Amino acid sequence: MPATSLADWLRAESDDTLTALLRSRRDLSTPPPSDTTVLATRAGTPGSIARACEDLDTFTLAVLDALLLEGADADPVPLAAVAALVGTDVTAALARLRARALVWGSDDALRVPPSARDALGPFPAGLGAPSPALAGADVETLLAEVGSDEHALLTKLAAGPPIGRTRDATHDLPLARAETPVQRLLARGLLLRRDDQTVELPRELGIALRGGVVFTERSLSEPDLPVHPHQTSTVDKTAAGEAMELLRHTEALLTSWAEQPPPVLKSGGLGVRELRKLAKDLEIEEAHATLLAELAVGAGLVADSEAATPEWVPTTLMDSWLASPAAQRWITLAQAWLELPRLPGLAGGRDAKDKPIAPLSEELRRPLAPVARRRVLAALAELPAGDGVKSTDELVAVLAWRAPRRGGRLRDETVRWTMAEATTLGFVGLGALTSAARALLDEDRPRAVEAILDALPAPVDHVLVQADLTVVAPGPLEPELAAEMAAVADVESAGHATVYRITEASVRRALDTGRTADELHALFRTKSATPVPQALSYLVDDVARRHGRLRGGAAGSFLRCDDEALLAEVLANPVAEEYDLRLIAPTVLISSFPLAEVIDGLRAAGFAPAAEGPDGRVLDLRHGGRRLPAKARAARRGTGEPAVLTDEQAGRIVSNLRAGDAASARRRGAAVRAPVGGGADTSATLELLSRATLGRREVWIGFVDSRGTASQRVVRPVRVGSGVLEGADNERYPLHRITSAALVEE
Repeated sequence: MPATSLADWLRAESDDTLTALLRSRRDLSTPPPSDTTVLATRAGTPGSIARACEDLDTFTLAVLDALLLEGADADPVPLAAVAALVGTDVTAALARLRARALVWGSDDALRVPPSARDALGPFPAGLGAPSPALAGADVETLLAEVGSDEHALLTKLAAGPPIGRTRDATHDLPLARAETPVQRLLARGLLLRRDDQTVELPRELGIALRGGVVFTERSLSEPDLPVHPHQTSTVDKTAAGEAMELLRHTEALLTSWAEQPPPVLKSGGLGVRELRKLAKDLEIEEAHATLLAELAVGAGLVADSEAATPEWVPTTLMDSWLASPAAQRWITLAQAWLELPRLPGLAGGRDAKDKPIAPLSEELRRPLAPVARRRVLAALAELPAGDGVKSTDELVAVLAWRAPRRGGRLRDETVRWTMAEATTLGFVGLGALTSAARALLDEDRPRAVEAILDALPAPVDHVLVQADLTVVAPGPLEPELAAEMAAVADVESAGHATVYRITEASVRRALDTGRTADELHALFRTKSATPVPQALSYLVDDVARRHGRLRGGAAGSFLRCDDEALLAEVLANPVAEEYDLRLIAPTVLISSFPLAEVIDGLRAAGFAPAAEGPDGRVLDLRHGGRRLPAKARAARRGTGEPAVLTDEQAGRIVSNLRAGDAASARRRGAAVRAPVGGGADTSATLELLSRATLGRREVWIGFVDSRGTASQRVVRPVRVGSGVLEGADNERYPLHRITSAALVEE
C-alpha cells in the first residue's frame, strides 16, 4: 500500500536511509527534530527544498519538473508517465530525489512535496498551464494557420518562461477585429489571458513548438569538456612562472605600501586613485592589482591601521614572509586565496545603489566564495593530470549543467573569475591543474611545498654584469644575492631573466646601508660570471669618495648648563654612563634616552635639573595617567558551507526520531501537566514518576531540551532523585525540563 504522506514514508524507511538524508540535507537537523512528523514538515518547506536542489544536476531537476508537470504535488503519479515525459530512463534520478526526500512513494504512486512548486517556480520545465480548449485539438494544424510574426512570438515563449507582458491583452477581441499578433493569438485561443497585461502560452503549444518533447536530448546530457593533453612537468613549470611573477608583484606592493600606505576609504576599501597607481607602478591590469591587494590583506600581510586617519599598512608578518623561501611564500598566498571569503572579481562593478564597488570593501564579502572556488578546482582535478580545458566557457557550461540552481546570478562569472585568478596564482597552467594545487586541495601541504619546489627554477648564485652598467640575473637569485642586488641596483625589467640597472643613486643607496666601496667591489668580482667593466668600478669609487663627508646623528634629549664644572660633575657620576650622556660642546650634553627618563635619573642621583621647551620655558613632564594599548580587531574569515554532519551525530538524531515516534504512537492515560512558573508545586509529576519506577511501568514524558526544542519520549524509569529522571536506556532527563507525564497503558 503506497505511503499517504512524507512522514509515513520516512517512518517506514531504515535508519541508514534517514542518516543519509540528514547528512545530505544539513538544515533538517538544526535544531534536531523531535519525531518524523517534524522532520517531514521541515523537509517540505520551500526554503529547505530550494537548498536541497542546489547540488542537483540538470537531468535530475528535469525529472522533478516532469513530476510537477504530471501533478505529483497534488496526486500520486506512476513512474511510466514521468519516464514518457522525460523520454528516457529516470531510475537513477529518482533514486537521488528519494535520497533527499524530494520524492517518495512506490513507482506506481510517486509524490513530491506540495511546496515544491513554490521552491522551483510556477512553470516547471518552462511550460505554462494546460488549456482545456486545446484538449484533443490538432495543435500542428493550428500552428500552421498563424502568421510569421505570431509564430515568432510563440516560439520565444516556448523557450520559457511562458509568460509575456503586453498592452494588447486589455480586451478580448474577435479575430476579425484583432490587429496585433497578441490579439490574434488570444482570439484563436493560442494564448491565455491572465490579466490586462499578462498572457501565457498553453502547455500543449509549448511542447509542440519544442518538437513534441518537453526536454531535448541535448539538454539532458552533460556537455562535453574538450581538453588539451600536456606533460605534467610542462604544466607545473608554466604555472611556476606565473607564481614567480605573483611573488614579485606582492613584494613590490608590500614595499610600496610600507613607504607610503594608501588611505582607507570612509566607506571602507581602497580608492580608485590608489588602485590605478598600484597597477601603473607594477605594470599590471587593475583586476590583477585588486587580486594582489585582496591576497595581501587575506594573508594578514596588510591590515587596516584603524587609526584616526586609517591606512592600509603592512603588518609585522611582512618581514617574516619576505625572509621565507619562495615556495613557502607561495603556499601562504595560495592558502589565503583558497580560504578567501570574498570575490575580488566584483570590484569595479556596481552595487544595488549603482555605486562603484571598491577593492577591499565589505561589498566583496561572500562567505560561500571558498566553496565556489573549490568547486571549480575540483572539476579540473577530475581530469587526468596534465589535461587542460580548451576554453573556460566550456567549463562554465559543464558546471552550469551539473548544478544549475547553485551560485545565483554570479554562477557563471564566478567560474571565469576563479579560472583567471587560479592562473595568476599558478594554480592552473595551460588550463590544467598543477601538482601543487592538487596537493593543496587534498590538504597535503608538505606535498604541495615539494611540488612547487620541483616546478620553480633553481636559484642561481651569479649574475652577468654588462658594459652599459646593467646586470642580468639569468634566473631567480639566491636570497642573499637577491638582497645584495636589490640594495645596489634598480630593477629595469623583470621576468625569467631580471635586468638590473646600476646608477649613482643606487650605489649611494647601498653605501647608506653601511656597505663600503670595497664590499661592493668584492660583490661584483665574486658574483659576476662576466668581467666587471671598468666603468662600474669608477662609478663605485667616485660615489664612495663623496659619500659621508657630512654626517648626522640622533639624540633623544640634551642638557645645557653655563657652569662647566657642574657638567663635569654629571659626567663623572655613574648616571652619565647609565643614560649615555656625551659632551658635544663645553656647555652641552646629549643623550639617546628620552628627556623625562634623563631628568628622573639625574634627580635620583642628587642633581636638580629642570626640563625646558623650545622657547626656554620650564616644562612639566609628569605622567598624565595610565594608557592601555588599543586591541586589534580579530580577523574575520568566511564560514563557507555548514559543517558536514557525521554518521555518529546523524545516528543520535535518528535514535531520537524513533523514540519520538514511539512516544507518539503509544496509548497513554491521563497526563499530569507540569505547572507553569518556577514557584509552582511539581509533587504530582514526581509522584507519578515514582509510582512508575516502583511498578516498573513505562511512562510517557514531554520535555524541552537545552535548545528549547519540545519532544516526547517513552521511558522505563529506574530511579528518580537529585532532580533527574534516569531511564533504562541510560538517558537522564532533568526534572525541571519535563513538561508532562503519563503512565503508558498496558
